[in-house]
Amino acid sequence: MILPLIDLTSENYQDQLKAFSLLPNQVLAVPTPDDARLQSVLKSQNKDAYWVQPATFDAQDPLAQIHALLDAGSDKVVLPFAAFASGGIDSFSHIPQERLAVSVYPADFDKVDQLVATVSAFILNVDTSAESLETIKSVTKVVQSGLLPRGGIKRVIAAFSSNGPASTPGLLAISELGRFGVDTQLSSSVLSADHQEGKLNLGEAFMATIVSDRPDGLFPTIVVDEQGISLGLVYSSLESVVESFRTRKGVYFSRSRGLWYKGASSGSTQDLIKVHVDCDSDALQFTVHQHGTGFCHNNIRGCFGPSSGLAHLDQTLQSRKISAPAGSYTHRLFKDSNLVQSKIMEEAEELCQATTAEDIAWETADLIYFALVKCVANGVTLRDVEQQLENRSRKITRRPGHAKPKWDVSAKTGQASDGATPVAPVTATASVVAPKTGRIAMKSYKMKALSADEQSKLLLRPIIQSNDIMARVKPIVEGVRERGDAALLELTAKFDGVQLESTVISAPFSPESMILDEQTKKAIDQAYDNIQKFHAAQLQDKALVVETMPGVVCTRFARPIERVGLYVPGGTAVLPSTALMLGIPAAVAGCSEIVIATPPRKDGSIVPEVMYVAHKVGASKVLMAGGAQAVAAMAYGTETCPKVDKICGPGNQYVTAAKMLTQIDSSSLVSIDMPAGPSELLVIADMTSVPAYVASDLLSQAEHGTDSQVVLIAVGLTAEHLTAIEDQVHEQASRLPRVDIVRESIPKSYIIEVDTMEEAMRFSNEYAPEHLILHLEQAERHVESVNNAGSVFVGHWSPESCGDYASGTNHTLPTYGYARMYSGVNTDTFLKHITSQQLTREGLDAIGDTVMRLAEIEGLEAHRNAVAVRINDIRGRA
Repeated sequence: MILPLIDLTSENYQDQLKAFSLLPNQVLAVPTPDDARLQSVLKSQNKDAYWVQPATFDAQDPLAQIHALLDAGSDKVVLPFAAFASGGIDSFSHIPQERLAVSVYPADFDKVDQLVATVSAFILNVDTSAESLETIKSVTKVVQSGLLPRGGIKRVIAAFSSNGPASTPGLLAISELGRFGVDTQLSSSVLSADHQEGKLNLGEAFMATIVSDRPDGLFPTIVVDEQGISLGLVYSSLESVVESFRTRKGVYFSRSRGLWYKGASSGSTQDLIKVHVDCDSDALQFTVHQHGTGFCHNNIRGCFGPSSGLAHLDQTLQSRKISAPAGSYTHRLFKDSNLVQSKIMEEAEELCQATTAEDIAWETADLIYFALVKCVANGVTLRDVEQQLENRSRKITRRPGHAKPKWDVSAKTGQASDGATPVAPVTATASVVAPKTGRIAMKSYKMKALSADEQSKLLLRPIIQSNDIMARVKPIVEGVRERGDAALLELTAKFDGVQLESTVISAPFSPESMILDEQTKKAIDQAYDNIQKFHAAQLQDKALVVETMPGVVCTRFARPIERVGLYVPGGTAVLPSTALMLGIPAAVAGCSEIVIATPPRKDGSIVPEVMYVAHKVGASKVLMAGGAQAVAAMAYGTETCPKVDKICGPGNQYVTAAKMLTQIDSSSLVSIDMPAGPSELLVIADMTSVPAYVASDLLSQAEHGTDSQVVLIAVGLTAEHLTAIEDQVHEQASRLPRVDIVRESIPKSYIIEVDTMEEAMRFSNEYAPEHLILHLEQAERHVESVNNAGSVFVGHWSPESCGDYASGTNHTLPTYGYARMYSGVNTDTFLKHITSQQLTREGLDAIGDTVMRLAEIEGLEAHRNAVAVRINDIRGRA
């Protein structure tokens, strides 16, 4: 067996994770246990048995970090032998031995017996020298002699570095180690699923330790689905396994036909998920995702009969979701989220009241049935649920086990469920939740105390689980694409709780839909005027004309994008400002059709502020929908919503995912303004800054959402000045209506102390914030040092809020570090630029030889000929 070592600091580590995901185990090398990339992998994947090998641990509390890694889903944590020696072996005795491995260098080989009861695997750091190989064998003999427990509990792994060919064993060496019961750890950089020169083939390396006991040399192979249910028995050869690793498909060896690509003729193909070897290293197990009618040639799922239990129920519900007759009870369950919720609550209550074994089994079955209905309706698979259960089984830190006050029966009765010490009864109603308390504080760092790696980690934003979000968004987008308005109406009822009769309001909009008080109307009008003035100034009304050489005139001119879709979020806030920021530049650019999408209110109407802005900017339609479904409607068009050419506007992670998903679909022919993440702000402050102003600016973005992040770079601030800012953050935040949101976003934010403005600007440019505020003396002098930012707010009297609403600049800006390469929304966002060129006879004669030679170099004879026929006429050639 081989184990790839994947260095998460390498640029292509994500590609490597995917490339080697077919193997049972992967070793992840990271600098520290809290490395952000590692945390991302454990959260987003967590379907593989990852062995995590940090280079260093916190010297003060390494056990806390080990616990965190195991709780996060690591299959094993690999510790250096020195960690056991310095911390004392007994300090690790509470951790299950199957969750720990030890990395041992030759000098410590003679001490492995000390770790017998503590670890399940020994990783021996060696090279390919004969001396090292003999040492491996001698250590393995100790393992096999009975000194260590047997029965497959302990593994011995020979770990080879990647420092040149001499450090990489060949297939014969891997095979020989396998005969001694030793696995091989190799750097992922020396492995390839293809036959790349200088690299070991992944399939061949995997099979090097597997020996067939059959005369024909084939390997019995059990094929199972994601739930581990057997689909059938086949045979594999070395050639078929290598091909399976290359194609990531089910490829086997037929004793009558040779190499067998499963489903090539029937369509019942298999996506290969994982390959395991049995304990005797002579048989294989392929875990696959089965397509088509099934694995068996009799057009059923498996050769041993149909599935049963939860797997069969899951398949049945998946089928019923597609085929249930309209109006049937099953169809209603999938379409009416309120009905499903009611049934789940009903069955949960009946299960709690059941007393006999028969009733408990019956009610449990009912509850599982309706829970799976909710899963299938929302694109959640049985494997997703099982994965969550597996993740929990990997945790070693135990929760207290208290019920929430709303459901705490023992608290209400004053008696613990086990008859132990009584607790005070709860007198409050179930809807009362205890308020969150405690100081609202940002993390704090000193730049000079941070290593380069630690500084780089601070540039990372809160993790977005893009794979999970894309998986949820895709069926929504496909549903709207296929079913149009019908899907939109169902999704609006499901997600917004509103039953609409139609999806679109067409211009001219009724006066009743945009009735506003005079103060609100005046504020919108003034903001409109400022934003319109700034964006109109960006419009270039004259074409760019350049004569690049005599007789060759090149022109560049702008034309509006004809149809644009503008997404205006709703939900927790009314956002007419976003309608202004998107609608005004679209109108200035001259877009002929402007569609504004925004979620409806509970009464089925659109907020009058947005309707008023839609009227002012000349929108043709208002789409009453939000989320991914609104993006899909504008990208593909429905019966009532026009298809647009470009979609602009901010939104949550689901909106962003839908924008990116539709953009990469060539059939949609739609572009987007920019990818985006949660709101963010960076403040640079010196001793001239006013603590109350700085705190208010930080909180203005922190209140956007729980995933927002704000950063304060403190340039030479005294401890007293910095404390004053921190005090203001807590005091002002505590008074905000959205304080619960701030309590979650502020702990994700941080202060970093620097000594000089050069350090501050370097870090700011590397962070590339959406909003940058300069609370500095003579702040305007530092604007020229800004290379990466969405928008800059200069000086103590320039709060970010003004840019959000009315100063004139646009507030739809790149986030998540995309300010390195994207601009915020502007007039050019809604324009496309076309070039033209016009050559005279003399101009073509002057440039013709150059064009013909370059076309000749590229082997494009028709290109050369298009010039040549004209040059021949000009120069009088036959």
